[in-house]
Formats: sequence, structure tokens, C-alpha cells
Amino acid sequence: MDEFSERRRESRLRYHWPIWFAEDFNDVLSQGQMIDISSEAAAFTCGADENCSYPGQEMTSRFSVPRFGLGDAFDMASFTRSGKIIRVDEVNKFLQRIAVQFAEPLPFKPGEQTDSNEETQQRLSAVTI
Repeated sequence: MDEFSERRRESRLRYHWPIWFAEDFNDVLSQGQMIDISSEAAAFTCGADENCSYPGQEMTSRFSVPRFGLGDAFDMASFTRSGKIIRVDEVNKFLQRIAVQFAEPLPFKPGEQTDSNEETQQRLSAVTI
């Protein structure tokens, strides 16, 4: 029996791009690195000591998402979203992975902009930092 059950309702866009976050956006912002994103949620990594994040914690984040156009054209769409941390996983003693659900979804589905994951990764190879 397959132990892994996919519960996601939409494909996620996997990319590595900075994300800034804080519980209170008027405080000092911490920086992480995006892992993947959908219209309703995102996962990113950050230092294990950053804000001592925990499930249920409210947070606000600022990030950019590639928006693909015709051919190889793309733009970066920037967003600020409030949300709730739904999971915190320890990657190692220095790094944690945070999953956050947005209070308001993005206006598009980032992982469903291209015909295939291979096409998406080819396009992203030019924009990943």
C-alpha cells in the first residue's frame, strides 16, 4: 500500500527565490528561501532560530512569483500576504522548513502556468538566484 497520499488540490511551482517574513510586519523582517508555492499556500526554508516559528502562528510575508507569458517571456509579480503557519519541520539543526497558508489566495495558480513541470523548470533556470 502506498503510504504517501497527495492532498494538494493544485500543482505547486517549485523555485528558489527570497521571501521576507515576520509575525508583525512592522518588526524586523527575517529572510528565507522559497521552496514551492500554490495560490493558497507556500513552503520556505529559514534559519532554525528565526522567530522560533510554530504551527498556528500568524505571520506576514513578502515575496515575488514568476508569471510566464508567451514564449520565454516572464514577469515577477510581487505580493504581501498574511497567513497562518500550518507546519514547521526541522531540516537540520540550522534550518527549518515552514508551510504557511495564506489568508487571501493569489490571483493565479503559479504551478499551473505551463503545460509541464519540465517546461516550468526550463523557464525558471534563467531566473533562479
